[in-house]
Parts: sequence; structure tokens; C-alpha cells
Amino acid sequence: MFSKVLIANRGEIALRIHRACREMGIATVAVHSTADADAMHVRMADESVCIGPAPASLSYLSMPNIISACEITGAEAIHPGYGFLSENATFVQVVEDHDITFIGPTAEHIRLMGDKITAKETMKALGVPCVPGSEGGVPTIEEARRAAKEIGYPVLVKATAGGGGRGMKLARAPQDLERAFSTARSEAKAAFGNDEVYLEKYLGRPRHIEIQVFGDGRGNAVHLGERDCSLQRRHQKVFEEAPSPVIDAETRARIGKTCADAIAKMKYAGAGTVEFLYEDGAFYFIEMNTRLQVEHPVTEAIYDVDLVQEQIRIAAGLPMSFSQADLVPNGHAIECRINAERLPDFRASPGTIQAYHPPGGLGVRMDSALYQGYVIPPYYDSLIGKLIVHARTRDLALARLDRALAELIVDGIDTTTDLFRALLDEPAIRSGAYDIHWLEQWLAEVAGTEEA
Repeated sequence: MFSKVLIANRGEIALRIHRACREMGIATVAVHSTADADAMHVRMADESVCIGPAPASLSYLSMPNIISACEITGAEAIHPGYGFLSENATFVQVVEDHDITFIGPTAEHIRLMGDKITAKETMKALGVPCVPGSEGGVPTIEEARRAAKEIGYPVLVKATAGGGGRGMKLARAPQDLERAFSTARSEAKAAFGNDEVYLEKYLGRPRHIEIQVFGDGRGNAVHLGERDCSLQRRHQKVFEEAPSPVIDAETRARIGKTCADAIAKMKYAGAGTVEFLYEDGAFYFIEMNTRLQVEHPVTEAIYDVDLVQEQIRIAAGLPMSFSQADLVPNGHAIECRINAERLPDFRASPGTIQAYHPPGGLGVRMDSALYQGYVIPPYYDSLIGKLIVHARTRDLALARLDRALAELIVDGIDTTTDLFRALLDEPAIRSGAYDIHWLEQWLAEVAGTEEA
């Protein structure tokens, strides 16, 4: 087992990783920008190293600075968290070239799943159901027209290196395709340095269902059920729950086994998430995230496992601490992403925390790095906390979430807490009858009502 791990991230996920290491008796090294010198993960770690100025490109995305921090402190392994360099195959290779262990999958698997066309081809060959789409990239509008006609409108034009909704445009009819094609390519080039796009069938009212998988790198793998992440705004998840309100035990076992078998054949190591669109009882693979997910706590709650500790175990060469037979879901869990944003337009709201009181009680978990007096910098993602509740049933979990949201106090900035309190009054949320378009339609209706 490692004696010292460097945490190449910030905020709540850096603190989450630190806690897992501390319980395992592993010393931690926090890296931070000048803007994060007083951050909680820096205060809690055994050691800390400043790796650059505030812009992420000069600090959290600086490979030489992170490697230097490892060498200075003698850290044997790096945990990347999520975001930043967590899915950068080049970084993984650099880490390994310096005889440091990367806590995550191999560079080969990150590269394989990082390109959506290759990922789709790979998963299709492994027996995972996929969304109908073009066979590879479409470099010209003429090829895009041919592919779209074969697939059938509406279609999505998607960047092969895309994510978070960037480089993704909808063409509902033939006359929309040229604009969608050129816009998606331009966005992809600006965001990812790669303007390659492909076409995919647009599903009308799907849910976003993802399967948590875990492999030991030796051909053994398990699944830990599904998460329903259908409540999204601009393709960003805001509310996640497990299990899904629309997936039964038989379906869960079937799709879970399909995904576990696929990553076992790949000899994948560590945590991964296989993401699907789900409509009319059918699953359609869209991508695989080769890292820990923001919403991993809901899976931890219903399966009573620590996924971060399991990542560390696998990276250290130890076997998985559980088998598929051990993984029996218990109850229902829900996560709300609390962002420093001002409603109703979701503008970023950095500033100083004047007062902070996290909710507590049975079945309530608050993953956050906030404290009174902390200054939220304007340079990074607006996520400031994740409120997770767990209960025996979905109805009890919703009631617990309502109570916990009422207890949460974050003064000095605006947050999205009121959004979730309003959502809990909606019949569609109470019944679970929502899809990936529901939240944006609801927000538009609310805005229209307010303007009227």
C-alpha cells in the first residue's frame, strides 16, 4: 500500500479523497493555486505545495508542476479526482514515466474511451447496445447529409472529443444540418482542439442512465447498479438518484452484467461509468467516463462501499474488496449539486462565506469544502457542495432531502438551493416521471410565468 498520495485536484473532491486516504493510514499532499492557499483541502492535508497562479492552465492543469510536487514530497501515487487532468492520457503516461502510480485506468483505456467514435465502436464489439449513428467521423457536409438520411432525422452532430454539451448540435430536419454541422465543428475546435464530428440518432424523450463499473485490471469486473441523471441543464447534471425510478431488478442485472462483462474483457482497472440514453425499455450507449463521477456518493450510499478507497486498493495492486454477490442495493439515495450561482439566470456567484451550516441527521451527507470566512474564487467550476440523502424508500429520501435543504445555510453568496426546494414540489419529480429535457422545459415555463 502507498504511504503518501498526492491529490491533483481542489474543492470538495480533494477533501473527499483526503478523507479516504486518512482512513487507510495514507499521508496526503495537497496541491493548490495561489487562489486556493486557504482552501480546506490544503488545511487538512499532511503537506501542501503551491503549483502556480490562479488560472487552472498555470496550476491544476500544469503537468510539470504536479510532477515536481510529487518529486519534492516523495508522493508515490497521484489521485486526479474528476475534471482537470483526470481523463488526460498524456498526463497518465507522464506520471508513469516518472515511476509514479496513477490512481485510475491506463493511458490506453483513457485514450480509447476519450474518443467517442472509437468508444462506440469498441463497446459495440463488446456487446454493449449503442445509439444508431454514423460509422466514424463525418469530415464534410456532403457525408453528413448522406449519414443523416440513412439514420433518419432528427440527428445530433457531436464532437468526437466532446463533453458537457460542447460541440453538440441538433438538426431536426435537413435544412438544419449545415448550420448544426459547422457550429458543432467550430465549438469542438475551440474547446478541444479537434473539430472532428459524427452523427447520432436524436432520441425524443430519453432518460440518462449510467452504470457504475469497477475492474481490477486482470479481467475481473463488477457493476454497482445504475444512477439516474436525467435532470440536466445545458447537458450538465444537477440532480442524481440511485436506483432509477424506472429500472427494475431484472433490467438492472441484465444491463449491469453487460457492462461488467465488457470492461472485464478490456481488463479495465478502477472505477468507470458507462453512460446510456434509455427510452422505451432500450439502452443506447453514449460514452464511458474513465474516472470517478461527481455523483458517486449515491452509489456509495446504497451499496455501502467507499469507491475512492477501492480505487486506491486497485492502483496498489490489491484485489477488489467485494464480489458481484456482495453488491446488493439497499434503499434509495439522491444527490443535489449545490452551485454558487444566482437564480434565475444561473450566473456565477463567487464571494466570501459569511455563515455556513451543513445539514445533518440520519442518512444525510454533505460533501463540501466550505467554511465561514472562505472566499470562493471566480476562476473555477461553481460547484461548492453536494447534498446526499439516503433512506429506505424513494419517498422517504425525498422527504429527508426536503428537510436537509431547509437546514442548509450558506450566507454571503447566492446558491442553487432554492431550485431544489422548488423542484421537490413538482409532481413529476415526486413520481419520477421526468426525462433529460424536463428540467429545461420547466425552467422555461417558470421564467415565462415570472415575466407574465
